[in-house]
Amino acid sequence: MKNKSLSTVLNGILRENPVFVLVLGMCPTLATTTSAVNGMSMGLATTFVLICSNVVISLLKNLIPDKVRIPAFIVVIATFVTMVQLLMQAYLPPIYEELGLFIPLIVVNCVVLGRAEAFAAKNSVGLSALDGLGMGLGFSVALTLIGAVRELLGSGCLFGSRVYGEEYGMLIFVLAPGAFIVLGYLMALIQKLLKK
Repeated sequence: MKNKSLSTVLNGILRENPVFVLVLGMCPTLATTTSAVNGMSMGLATTFVLICSNVVISLLKNLIPDKVRIPAFIVVIATFVTMVQLLMQAYLPPIYEELGLFIPLIVVNCVVLGRAEAFAAKNSVGLSALDGLGMGLGFSVALTLIGAVRELLGSGCLFGSRVYGEEYGMLIFVLAPGAFIVLGYLMALIQKLLKK
């Protein structure tokens, strides 16, 4: 059981990373990763929603009729997204302002709904929580990495700390095309590493 638990967590971080392998959740991945802090914050908010919704859906899987399965999953997910949104608004206003509209959009994130459907609705509560943790950590690592590269190349900072002069930064990495460029190169690198 311990081996299966560890495998479930590592699966989301490495073999089935939501961003670099499954290519899910591209909207928040590209839009919120202008800095490492934004990427990490979005990833951690999504991780919380993934863990909590997976647990509740796993608990309710035998009570939800097949005809209303997806709407029921969305209601559960929306509940936890609302909690995250209100908590961030109250305790982390600068991050809440930065992420803005993308926090409520966690409800329709393919990673969250996909894991509810593919894993939580078919497995035990414990494994569902671990799956949410693994997928969430994988998503968080991916968004933080993309944000860190974009922030470093675009503005010369890393986690808000100056690394080199702003005049040496490349504006394209702060803009939308930079997200696609960084994502493409990181996906290629991750795929190459996974095949070794």
